[in-house]
Amino acid sequence: MKKITDYQHKKILVLGLAKSGVAAATLLHELGAFVTVNDQKPFEENSAAQGLLEKGITVICGSHPPELLDEGFELIVKNPGIPYTNPLVAKAMKMGIPIITEIELAYRISEADMIGITGSNGKTTTTTLIFKMLEQASMHPLIAGNIGTVASEVAMKATAENQMVVELSSFQLMGVDQFKPHIAVITNLYDAHLDYHGTRENYAKAKANITLNQTESDFLVVNADQEELLEWVSYSKAARIPFSTQRFLKEGVSIKNGRIVYFGEEIIDTGDILLPGKHNLENILAAIAAVKIVGVGNEAIQHVLKTFQGVQHRTQFVDEVHGRKFYNDSKATNILATQSALQAFRQPVVLLAGGLDRGNGFTGLVPYLSGVKALVLFGETAKKLEEAGKKAGIQTIIHVDNVEEAVPVSYHLSEPGDVVLLSPACASWDQYKTFEIRGHIFEQAVHRLKESQ
Repeated sequence: MKKITDYQHKKILVLGLAKSGVAAATLLHELGAFVTVNDQKPFEENSAAQGLLEKGITVICGSHPPELLDEGFELIVKNPGIPYTNPLVAKAMKMGIPIITEIELAYRISEADMIGITGSNGKTTTTTLIFKMLEQASMHPLIAGNIGTVASEVAMKATAENQMVVELSSFQLMGVDQFKPHIAVITNLYDAHLDYHGTRENYAKAKANITLNQTESDFLVVNADQEELLEWVSYSKAARIPFSTQRFLKEGVSIKNGRIVYFGEEIIDTGDILLPGKHNLENILAAIAAVKIVGVGNEAIQHVLKTFQGVQHRTQFVDEVHGRKFYNDSKATNILATQSALQAFRQPVVLLAGGLDRGNGFTGLVPYLSGVKALVLFGETAKKLEEAGKKAGIQTIIHVDNVEEAVPVSYHLSEPGDVVLLSPACASWDQYKTFEIRGHIFEQAVHRLKESQ
């Protein structure tokens, strides 16, 4: 870790705790800043705040009072989940107080080069593939960000021998200043999180921030099949490595005669890849581009692609029960992710879907439901999804209370050879704290079902 003095004796407000807030406050305290933490959760229920208080950090809990800014803070480190419309944040912006996210701190202290991955879909799978390929090649990777340990915690332990592989959300990328990954990867760009960003333009700008500070000595791996995305990153100074699943690229990563090719070099036959689905080919091409830049050999790449079964909660095979294969795609929190999951299967599908109502409809899902023989729906969006199912001509549509109840119902609606797919197309927050919890409950229900048969 770099022992920087940028924050020494500065009054800094860490806004919002969770893992990233605790890590940021701890790091800044160690770097000599005068840290105040402000979290909405009451102090008596807030073990994280209590732990920081014991370290000598000032803690204010229960709300985000705008008048707190009268104390003269020079910097705010904001939890990515707190919107910029929050009254305290809005006041800070008017006052001209710089606002960053924890990823900026991680970058400033890291001795290791960073490979940063963002995009609307495929971030987690691409991040995991890159990490595993680097690991197979003995390049000492460390994984961080949304996918695992908070980036600044990992950066504190990283050395120049490591490669930090970091999954980045648009929320995090809105709060960067100097942040500059050596390799930036953008998997794709679709409508997502518009309830937070307000407009597609704001969302796209946030994603493009991953290459904002890159120089000619850095690299940008980008989806060449999306013209709009290419326009958003056209200002980038980084060396561009495009990838495409739709056309052959002489300079870049693409598919020719059923084989993945990197700048004319054949890497692997697509038939040897274990990970299912056309959408995963995008992730694979992006990962190959990133690791080839740092010198990973083809044997390491091939080994990972022949053995990697998928990220947990992302089109993850759970188990087979009397000929029905159950897949957990709980991380599909938007329509596009569910579209991709449905395209991965040729077998008849019983689809489990539903969740938080963000105000959108599901018309865009209708063309992808042709292979769905039955819908099992739950959560706030169940009625909207039923409308989409009827438009697609699905005759069997069942409403249940939750994911746990959906599993045995889906089993009885299916036959040997069918796929039972949890791919909600919605966030989990109406019923479950995280999509991981939703996915775990699904997996547990599948295992109980198998034991009962």
